[in-house]
Amino acid sequence: MRALISVSDKSGVVQFAKELESLGYEIISTGGTYKVLKENGIKVVEASEVTKFPECFEGRVKTLNPYIHGGILYRRDKQSHLDEAKELGIKGIDLVCVNLYPFKETIQKTDDFEEIIENIDIGGPAMVRSAAKNFDSVIIVTDVKDYDEVIDRLKSDNNTLEFRRDLMIKAYEHTASYDSMIANYMNKRFHGGFGKKQFIVGEKVFDTRYGENPHQKGALYQFDKQFSKKFITIKGEASFNNLTDISGAAKIASAFGDENAVCIVKHGNPCGFAIKDSLLESYTEALKCDPISAFGGVVAVNGIVELELAKKMNEIFLEVVFAADFSDEAVEELSKKKRIKLFKQGTKRLELSNDAFNFKIVDGGFVYQDSDCVDDSEVLDATCQTKKEASAQEKKDMLIAYKVAALTKSNCVVYVKNSAMVAVGMGMTSRVDAAKAAIRKAEDLGLDIKGSALASEAFFPFRDSIDEAAKVGVSCVIEPGGSIRDDEVIQAANEHGMSLYFSGKRHFLH
Repeated sequence: MRALISVSDKSGVVQFAKELESLGYEIISTGGTYKVLKENGIKVVEASEVTKFPECFEGRVKTLNPYIHGGILYRRDKQSHLDEAKELGIKGIDLVCVNLYPFKETIQKTDDFEEIIENIDIGGPAMVRSAAKNFDSVIIVTDVKDYDEVIDRLKSDNNTLEFRRDLMIKAYEHTASYDSMIANYMNKRFHGGFGKKQFIVGEKVFDTRYGENPHQKGALYQFDKQFSKKFITIKGEASFNNLTDISGAAKIASAFGDENAVCIVKHGNPCGFAIKDSLLESYTEALKCDPISAFGGVVAVNGIVELELAKKMNEIFLEVVFAADFSDEAVEELSKKKRIKLFKQGTKRLELSNDAFNFKIVDGGFVYQDSDCVDDSEVLDATCQTKKEASAQEKKDMLIAYKVAALTKSNCVVYVKNSAMVAVGMGMTSRVDAAKAAIRKAEDLGLDIKGSALASEAFFPFRDSIDEAAKVGVSCVIEPGGSIRDDEVIQAANEHGMSLYFSGKRHFLH
């Protein structure tokens, strides 16, 4: 039996090779792996001895040879293959252990294109694909985490076809993601990230019990381990819908740096938000915006949940609390509710991955785009269009309203007063309907909108939304501007004694 080992990530490889050697495998290796194995006392054969041809072109060609690929690929169940292998002097290779050149690590550390090119693996993927194709007879190992199981199965004579098949699937996933990463990088470098092909690769974290509904299957996949690094389960199982709501709530709560931000979300939309001197006060004020919708909702806390906040949360039914962290006492208190689910990041403040792109499914395909982001300067540098300018507190309220609006389904308007959201209208087919819906809900709850700041994620096409805002005493408005009727909107704001600011940037969210 022979095993070919050629790895870039050499963790655990010496022990793996020693175990294979003890099981009677002859070890073949290349380059740096050969050197490491030889230095550690393993009787290893250099690939060039097998190929009868030296490594050449600065190591670019080492294993691309019939004595390697023939040994991997010939079928052990076909006599014609066995005869031909004997005639050609090709000996079987029964196990291939390969992981690929560190392309991702290279593009993260340098922009030197020559170095990047040299870290594109050629022989490695070829060997992986060859071994995977012949999984009926050959074991392909591409993950260091599989070393122990491979050895255990060989020792217990449990090297089943099903096991080799699973390793085969993992191998093709490995080469597919590697090639996708290279193609995406090249398109980003030379075509602005929008080439003729777009590859979206995710790694499964876990299956959800079901999808949006019980008759649908569902699972969570992550980019570059970004999710699992920042999602720790304390209590409960995150459902498909929980995950989308947590993401939406966390995006809003984390958008305010070190502020004590708390966001409550129901079905993907914010129904409460506040920033106060403490997280307890922030949650209390956020809950006032719409306590009816908050029932069974998802709460994101930009900080550490302590006991008093946990007690306040337990006054109603919340399905999920996602926070930077929890004190032990808070976990004990919240766990008194059997159905509540608790997740954390294990940090002091929420830290999102801020993915550089996003995409949405359309029938027969997907639309792909750069991620939208909101910079504080859009509000801080917004131009005042009216005679009246906003006060310092109004500007702070505008900033909060503007950021929340940018992360809320269009058409939307957000009203903020004293750093707490007091009304929100979202997902409406007209902006004035969003304004009216928000006002009506606030009035039903007895909330005072007078003196609030109003933000819209896109321009007001008519003055009617301004007129509606004036009726409830809105003091200042921020919107992108850009309507052919901007003059009418400005005139309306002046007539009502409001301050009106244009940011110059739209933030649709469909």
